[in-house]
This record gives sequence, structure tokens and C-alpha cells, in this order.
Amino acid sequence: MKTLAAATAALLLLAPAAFAQTGTQTAEADIGRVLDQLNIASTAADTTAYFSLFTPDARFIGTDATERWSLPEFRAYTEPYFAQGRGWTYTPRDRVITIAPIDCRCLAWFDEVLDNASYGVTRGSGVLRLTEDGWKIEQYVLSFTIPNDKARAVVDVVRAGQ
Repeated sequence: MKTLAAATAALLLLAPAAFAQTGTQTAEADIGRVLDQLNIASTAADTTAYFSLFTPDARFIGTDATERWSLPEFRAYTEPYFAQGRGWTYTPRDRVITIAPIDCRCLAWFDEVLDNASYGVTRGSGVLRLTEDGWKIEQYVLSFTIPNDKARAVVDVVRAGQ
């Protein structure tokens, strides 16, 4: 009887940690699916599917310093391309997702390395929020990756064009 009681007590003590780990893994998988759906929708130039993955007050930060768009601004920019069937394909290579260690477990951030036919290796990063409709993107930042040994040359080109 003591063994059963000890085993039960151990399970009760370990259950919250196991549940938290499983909950985190499930949330990370859900977030990964949202980010994968974003890439699928952009490749398909599917405006409805693409923008349904963002919160209404989301921001998209593009590769140019002038590209800080509200969701309506970004939609206005992308719709003409999508209407022509011209989407863009970014294939994730590596992704790290972190769920904020707060009680609600309702915020997460990510960074991912992406491959793109035009730009080569890029990086996406951003923030998601858990809503009544699931995880939604609050902010997405797309950036170019520049090898450190090439950075000075790139900076010089950018400065020359300013």
C-alpha cells in the first residue's frame, strides 16, 4: 500500500511538469503549422488564406528600411501580385519557436532560416499571439542574411546608394 501511495504521489508531483512540456510541444507544433501555412499560401498567391494567419493589428517588416507595413498596407501591396498569381516561395530550413514563459502561454516568438530562389538564404522572425481562433502572427520580419566577411562590402553598397 505504501508503494502505491508513493507511486501515486510521484505521479501527481510530476504530472504538471509533464503536462506543461506536452502543452508547449503542442503549441510549438501549432505555431509551426501556422508558419508553414503562411509559406504555402504565399506560394499559391492565396490572399484570403495568407492574411487570415495574421492578427488584425499585425505588422510586416520587409527587407527595405521603408517597409514597415500595417496589415491593410501590406495587403494593398501584395494583392496586385497575388491577383496575377505571383506569390513568393520561402522554404524553411531551420526554425526555433519559443513560447513566452508566462501563465497564459499565449505569446511566442520565432526565428527561421528560409531559402528563396531570388534572394537565397533569408531569415524570418516574429511574434505570434494565441487568439480565440488559434495562433496568429502579430509581427513578421523578413531579412537578408549577410555573411560577416561580406558585411562591409554590402554596407558600402547601401551607403553609396543613400
